[in-house]
Amino acid sequence: MKLGIIRCQQTEVYCPGSMDFKVISKRMGAFEGIEEDIIINGFVSCGGCPGKQINLRIREYIKRGTDTIAFASCMSKGTPIGFKCPHYEAIMAAVKKEFGDQIKILEYTH
Repeated sequence: MKLGIIRCQQTEVYCPGSMDFKVISKRMGAFEGIEEDIIINGFVSCGGCPGKQINLRIREYIKRGTDTIAFASCMSKGTPIGFKCPHYEAIMAAVKKEFGDQIKILEYTH
């Protein structure tokens, strides 16, 4: 698996992504049961509210061989500040509309 992670730009000051990398290496959270090697192909932010750069970033990930995108838990669950991305549902709809089955989507990391 070649994995690209997209995180919330607003939570970067609170979270360096340590837990994301931990759950990947220990095959926990969204990565539980994945037996193939996981190569992290990138770790980028959404680009800021309302996430309008996400599809561009996914296109770039695909050009670089990424086959799976994980939205960090800050976006879908609000970890670590207890407030999920208010644009998350619209972002997911736009991602699924443009990319469909072209790339696997994980909606959280941990």
